Amino acid sequence: MMLNLKKSDLQQITVLGATGSIGVSTLDVLSRHRDKYQVFALTADKRWQLLAIQCLEHRPRYAVLVNSTHAADLQSELKKHQCPTEVLTGVDALSQVASAAEVDLVMAAIVGAAGLLPTMAAVKSGKKVLLANKESLVMAGGLFTQAVIEHKATLLPIDSEHNAIFQCLPNHRTADLSTSPSGLGVRKILLTASGGPFRNTALSELNNVTPEQACAHPNWSMGKKISVDSATMLNKGLELIEACWLFNAKPEQIQVVIHPQSVIHSMVEYVDGSVLAQMGNPDMRTPIAHALAWPERIESGVASLDLIATARLDFSAPDYQRFPCLALAETAAKTAGTAPAILNAANEVAVEAFLNRQLGFNQIAEVIAGVMEKSSITEPSDVSHVQFADQQARQMAGQLVRQFRR
Repeated sequence: MMLNLKKSDLQQITVLGATGSIGVSTLDVLSRHRDKYQVFALTADKRWQLLAIQCLEHRPRYAVLVNSTHAADLQSELKKHQCPTEVLTGVDALSQVASAAEVDLVMAAIVGAAGLLPTMAAVKSGKKVLLANKESLVMAGGLFTQAVIEHKATLLPIDSEHNAIFQCLPNHRTADLSTSPSGLGVRKILLTASGGPFRNTALSELNNVTPEQACAHPNWSMGKKISVDSATMLNKGLELIEACWLFNAKPEQIQVVIHPQSVIHSMVEYVDGSVLAQMGNPDMRTPIAHALAWPERIESGVASLDLIATARLDFSAPDYQRFPCLALAETAAKTAGTAPAILNAANEVAVEAFLNRQLGFNQIAEVIAGVMEKSSITEPSDVSHVQFADQQARQMAGQLVRQFRR
């Protein structure tokens, strides 16, 4: 089905993953600027009740649910309230609303590998893509960045760390992916990490960690999967891989720094000794608002940073014995090819098993390491190649999870 409607004077935005934490924050910012933006489409996986509430408030042209049963439930609910939003269903519909001619901006906030195809569809349609789905770059970084250049898309990072780096780079107003950091006088990128909820937990206690404890992040309000990734610091490893592609940097040019206050979101060090940092309260509405309006600025709803109340900023090096997932991710970044896709796939399976109480916290890293050891690393020629590596890694991870459960 081709989506082709009359163009509005307002900037039209599709929010992929509207019911997740990034999607909810995006809609909060958009609600403050109804004179600038109009929601074209909202998508979700299963949470049709929340999507219904969002549709009633924002009146998008389309709503997409992957599951047809949930789509029927949503359609029925919207009909009760005489909401004109048309409900679409299926994976292909995600790419349709991401690439529709009327759309100016796409917030790519679907969690995990499921976000790759619709985000790529937005890129190939030359959209302004606000990238919160880091897995797109982790899985298919070379193919993805090449598509950005080839189709003249604009790629703006939403992760607070990458958005901070973007703001601290000298040519951030041009978002030139072809210029290496070293050519800009950059010595290295300092990628900050909170350390998650287990930064100071005794190593002997980590295997007894529950999903509820892992999801209780001290600074950020996030979904369960990314909260677990933050607790293992695999998320920071994915962000390192993402940063390599976003800023054309080598893994050796990126240093992970533990910063528990989450006030400095990342830094860029220059060859003259200068270090530029982007600071702010830990609230995702700041990078969302920055990317929405770039190169201008708009109100986000985030309170001013109170430096007096903050009082101190602490920094330390990551402990790889405590965070073996970070070491595995750094290895994948240096190995390149399909290694990052394999890492991500194994992690998604392991985290789901942990959340379902089928796997211990420490066994997440063991599953990832086992899959990476058994996998053949190749250089992907297209997205289907990446998807094949992803599926093979998921099968191996599933087998390892079942072995651990015996």
